[in-house]
Amino acid sequence: MGRREILVAREHDRFALRTAHRAGDVRRVRRGAYVATSDDARPDGTSTGYRERILAVHRQLRAEHVFSHGSAAFLWGLALWREPDRVHVVQEYRAGATAARDIARHHDRIGDVVELDGIPATDLTRTVVDCLTTMPPLTGLVLADSAQRRNVSAAALLETLERRRRPNGRARARTVLSLADGGAESPWESWLRYSALRLGLPRPRTQVLVRTRLGPFHVDVGWPEHGVLAEFDGRVKYDAGTGGRRDGAESALFDEKRREDAITEATGIRLLRFTARDAARPAETAERLLRRFPAEVRRAARVDPRLPAPDPGRR
Repeated sequence: MGRREILVAREHDRFALRTAHRAGDVRRVRRGAYVATSDDARPDGTSTGYRERILAVHRQLRAEHVFSHGSAAFLWGLALWREPDRVHVVQEYRAGATAARDIARHHDRIGDVVELDGIPATDLTRTVVDCLTTMPPLTGLVLADSAQRRNVSAAALLETLERRRRPNGRARARTVLSLADGGAESPWESWLRYSALRLGLPRPRTQVLVRTRLGPFHVDVGWPEHGVLAEFDGRVKYDAGTGGRRDGAESALFDEKRREDAITEATGIRLLRFTARDAARPAETAERLLRRFPAEVRRAARVDPRLPAPDPGRR
């Protein structure tokens, strides 16, 4: 992770900082913390905003603390459905009424601490369990899928979950862990599977192998026994490697069309495709999914009350 110098107001001349801020030489990260704007541009185009907020809080907090929950998940590089709204820390004392509102303070034992690029964080197993007991099920499933891809032990997660002193969120965490699948390669693939599971459809397979005349391909999720294969379509699939050139994008589209045709030819199944826009139309998404299944499967499907309607989209 890239480290940037956080300029803490209490350690600098406040007048000079205000002057630099007005001139655009520094940018405010949170109250009392700034970074120089000279190195804002990143060659990979990724956002540094939330990481800067974590670094700022770390520099500014004087009491013992460890980053936890969604903040620790971010530091561990786990997939998140959306970036946390606040910075999460565990502290062994209760914050006063005047505590900053952009920090979520969890009053608990510090426990085992790891350092991630010099920043104290909860260990990976505790981080996942903390998240699963506090996050909505879809958000938790995205993270649990990511943890499985990292080979985080399901047994260790369950053991840590059962040892927790507080029962809050335990049932929800068990449910999400039972549905986790490391075969989901992106948060949107987790969303697609969640949407199907919420409807009460049979549990799908992930990364379904299809052998075609063009070679083997993997489909995001599928129920081959019911004649259903589904994929999430992201623009990155067609933009990657094109360098912004139109001919590159057209080549990617052509290659994907050949792939789709080969899969249909080999299986007799037409791919069902979804995009991020479908997240804002849950009823339509549900209808499209259900329509592909045999009548007896549709009749047996019941919305799972443990899985609320998914969040309309990522930020």
